Amino acid sequence: MSVQASNIDTTDDPRAWRRELSVYREPRIVRSVVEIFITAIPFALLWGLTWLAVSAGHWVGLVLALPAAGFLVRLFMIQHDCGHGSFFRSRRANDWVGRVIGVFTLTPYDFWRHSHAIHHASSGNLDRPNVGGIDTLTVREYQALPRRQRLRYRLYRHPLVLFGIGPAYVFLLDQRLPVGFMRSGWMPWVSTMGTNAGIVLVAAGVIALVGVGDFLLVQLPITLLASAMGVWLFYVQHQFEETYWEHQDEWEFHEAAFHGSSYYALPGLLRWFSANIGVHHVHHLSSRIPSYRLREVLQDHPELRDVGRITLRQSLAGVPLALWDEDQRRLVSFKEAERNRAGGGHPLGGAEDLQTPRSMT
Repeated sequence: MSVQASNIDTTDDPRAWRRELSVYREPRIVRSVVEIFITAIPFALLWGLTWLAVSAGHWVGLVLALPAAGFLVRLFMIQHDCGHGSFFRSRRANDWVGRVIGVFTLTPYDFWRHSHAIHHASSGNLDRPNVGGIDTLTVREYQALPRRQRLRYRLYRHPLVLFGIGPAYVFLLDQRLPVGFMRSGWMPWVSTMGTNAGIVLVAAGVIALVGVGDFLLVQLPITLLASAMGVWLFYVQHQFEETYWEHQDEWEFHEAAFHGSSYYALPGLLRWFSANIGVHHVHHLSSRIPSYRLREVLQDHPELRDVGRITLRQSLAGVPLALWDEDQRRLVSFKEAERNRAGGGHPLGGAEDLQTPRSMT
């Protein structure tokens, strides 16, 4: 049943929108189960078909790794919903489905859920550590860095690192230990080591059937492609020109959720594979809405399509944007920041005006 559209002013009252959207938070159990089956079964079939093609010497079969990676991304999005408690009514069902999927996405579910909750609670806050997100410096922070650290940040923000080396490192290596939470109690360790054990058991079983060479030949491309896709989606959802960043004394959760997250207007097929995560402004404002109901929200409230909207072409053009300009209140590229500095647009002032960069210390 559709909900009648309201007359809420989307630019002035994110709190009212959160109350309005609460009616979409109820999961539909049959739909949730169907979503798992139409994602997990095609992923397994594509994996098997890729192996059959490669083992028969048909290397062109590796092209199947691309749609298989798409289904793996979709599995991660289901895990993501479980982490927010939105996929099932039962917390136990959410947690155990999330843990099982985490073995295949190489993501320790409970540990990831904790760090992702921190991301939701602090997104857009310039004075809080960036946990589970993309490090972003302000223009002043960047210009205050020594030359070597500026070079380090530029390297970190290079597309080959952000969407190639970085995702591979995060999913294959970084998530094998609770990095950053080593002394945060037993949960990060149990979650990480339990997931690692599950990965070893599943990998050992598949290797016993297909051999270690074929396993790596099929699994590595799928994993690398899926990790790059996932990081790209996460990047686009917060790294767009007119996003939201504020210091603690001005930061407000609802504003950050609504205006610091994009509506990534993807074509239908890509929207399906990404499980509507592009409707990210709605997700951040009301994270208990199941992913399969986010399109329903836009259908009932078409005015939400104009908030933070970016197209596929616009998202590609936004890749060079790497610094938050506090004066212009938008993301800018390194070239633009340097040009503004040379033209006197951003006087640095005295040393007492420079802030210690959050992500480079």
